Amino acid sequence: MNKKELALEVIERLKNEYPDADCTLEYDQAWKLLVSVRLAAQCTDARVNVVVKGLFEKYPTVEALAAADVADIEEIVRPCGLGKSKARDISKCMKVLRDEYDCNIPTDFKSILSLPGVGRKSANLIMGDVFGKPAIVTDTHCIRLVNRIGLVDGIKDPKKVEMALWKIIPPEEGSDFCHRLVWHGRDVCTARTKPHCERCCLNDICHQII
Repeated sequence: MNKKELALEVIERLKNEYPDADCTLEYDQAWKLLVSVRLAAQCTDARVNVVVKGLFEKYPTVEALAAADVADIEEIVRPCGLGKSKARDISKCMKVLRDEYDCNIPTDFKSILSLPGVGRKSANLIMGDVFGKPAIVTDTHCIRLVNRIGLVDGIKDPKKVEMALWKIIPPEEGSDFCHRLVWHGRDVCTARTKPHCERCCLNDICHQII
């Protein structure tokens, strides 16, 4: 089985295992997802979902958050870690959305990537979840699992993993596939404990097992 064939088989099995998998960051407006994904760096999505409730209650619009004192933002988001840099990036990003995009998120990848504090992972998440465009989000779960499964060979750099996956993952499957990897990485193919290979839906095709 070559890598493209393996990818298609993994996609189908994960679809059956996690049919309703979606983004684990909770949001009801696109700009809020942009804020949450910045806070999620080196922090769990569960904690981010709690912290942003207070942030969005105090600053419910792009304009309000753009006008907020950076120190106030930092005080609220500190439980997510790296509070100073995250608060600074969020403030700068909201100002750009307010001043250049009429408080909306731009719809093309390059413009999203140019926003303060936004990297390829975040830009891909926005493209896939907000705009329904082809996207591959190479977070830590994705990088760990695609190496274990054998879809990539010893590649740890997020951009290189993304580029390798674009070659074997159908574009329309990329976003959902990455969400399912997150769910699988938390439930079965764990990082902090021994992976639960005995109950993995991929255990007969995973290179880690073979």
